[in-house]
Amino acid sequence: MDLSKIIKNIEIEEILNYKDVDIKGISYNSNTINSHEIFVCLKGEHVDGHEFAQAAFEKGAIALMCEKPLNIEIPQLIVESTQESIADLAAIFYHNPSYELNLMGVTGTNGKTTIAHLVQKIFEQDRKKCALIGTLGYKLSSGDDYLEAKHTTPQAPKMQETLQKILKADVLNVITEVSSHALEQSRVKNCCFSTAIFTNLTQDHLDYHITMDNYFNAKAKLFKSLKKGNFAIINNDDKFAARFIDTIDKDVRIITYGVKNDSDVMARNIEFKPDGVNFDCHYQDRIVNFKLHLNGMFSVYNCLAAIAVGLINNVSLEIIKAALEDTRSVAGRFEIVRTNPMVIVDYAHTPDGLENILRAARELTPKDGNLICLFGCGGNRDCTKRPKMGKIAQQLCDKIIVTSDNPRQEDPQQIITDILSGLTLINPKTVFIEPDRRLAIKLLKDISTKNDVLILAGKGHENYQILADKTIHFDDREEVNKIFCE
Repeated sequence: MDLSKIIKNIEIEEILNYKDVDIKGISYNSNTINSHEIFVCLKGEHVDGHEFAQAAFEKGAIALMCEKPLNIEIPQLIVESTQESIADLAAIFYHNPSYELNLMGVTGTNGKTTIAHLVQKIFEQDRKKCALIGTLGYKLSSGDDYLEAKHTTPQAPKMQETLQKILKADVLNVITEVSSHALEQSRVKNCCFSTAIFTNLTQDHLDYHITMDNYFNAKAKLFKSLKKGNFAIINNDDKFAARFIDTIDKDVRIITYGVKNDSDVMARNIEFKPDGVNFDCHYQDRIVNFKLHLNGMFSVYNCLAAIAVGLINNVSLEIIKAALEDTRSVAGRFEIVRTNPMVIVDYAHTPDGLENILRAARELTPKDGNLICLFGCGGNRDCTKRPKMGKIAQQLCDKIIVTSDNPRQEDPQQIITDILSGLTLINPKTVFIEPDRRLAIKLLKDISTKNDVLILAGKGHENYQILADKTIHFDDREEVNKIFCE
């Protein structure tokens, strides 16, 4: 794309060294930039892209987008905010693909990944193609392998490029997870959403957002972007529901779902069983019974959200029922990886997420068995949730093992100490400490019997562990199957 066309469509404060070069791509990483790409100097939490502009130039950058003039003799587009402008640049470069798509975004602290997969399943049951973008990667259909994703929601250029690929593949429906970071960093700016889904809002990412109000305001951006004719699907049982509804334009249609409060889509007569959960779905004058292979109250909420998405897209309750009843767990989301004892791996890494899975696991725990949870907390992340998670684990479990998650640059022992500070009593018969996660899983085997239910929380689908100086391969599911077979 010619630079002249980009300039006509983006607000630019100043242009230096101008000549109408042909832009072949967009990059914000000097290590992976290709020849004839424009390099955008993003300011991140830890690094400033302006410091890598010279390296990008030496590797073939043909132009720069930056917030200040640089001593480099190629065209420079000076903008007020590269974080904002990269989204404008990406939308123009990839020809605004979302304008031709039915783009649905799901946001909230928990449940995004599962809901996205359930929605994809519902569309496909109705013989409609639906692509998915999220934590596990992106794929054009449920039968495809995931393509790698580095973020829950990709950076703006990758997001627009992915949407363009989806459109070119003749897939017109897209469900995407939308993280608070993505909204705050304008990664989905210029994405035209037809539907926004709110799951819940509980403590997470306060290392980044600082306050719950900031966290809410980031999430609310998705709903403020909706226009006349769009849909907002809201968890009416969440304490932030009314605040989200207040942010939505009056011409946007609101669909609520819930269990406790009167909602458009409701679950009643909920019954938990070892092999799943049953409930009656009430919508308008219809009542349809669902028998799911998923478990836990959180699964009921996730399914209600997906049901609402299906309904507004003219999918019948019968087809929705068939899709959801055919669905097993999503990778790393309350995933049962072994039986005798039952071992469940889950991504829960927030106080609310941990509480939800432990309550669901308690429903599956025999009267003569123990509920045992192995968990840790990530380093360089919100440390205030650590004691809360410790307290929840102690209250809901018979035994707990506190270990490492992704310690990053923090001392693993300090993270564990923070978790333990939330415990009322550290009884060596019920509270075990092992910083090495692999050894902690071995310990889990040693202290359990075949009637116990074992939860490994925090990492879920992740197949790596981030240490201070390196990232190693580590998958809870692999380790469990290896160690429990020894």
